[in-house]
Amino acid sequence: MYARRRRNYFLMMGGCIVLFVSAWAVVRLWSMPVAVGMCVVAMVIPPIAAMIANRRGPEDRWWDDPSGDPESDAWWDELDGKKRH
Repeated sequence: MYARRRRNYFLMMGGCIVLFVSAWAVVRLWSMPVAVGMCVVAMVIPPIAAMIANRRGPEDRWWDDPSGDPESDAWWDELDGKKRH
């Protein structure tokens, strides 16, 4: 699960870099508006990649992890109806 999210993140960020580099190294020689459009698309990719990389799936049980504070963990366990032994 984490490997899949990491792979998707790196693919999106790699695509972002390819868009930027190709826009200003190659495409600008033929069409400046297309190069600017490619950069606008590349500018939108990093926030989307970060959201995808940090998205939690239904199998992620991060809310069940202990926080490290015994008093807080006991309080939450009491609310959830769990008893820690």
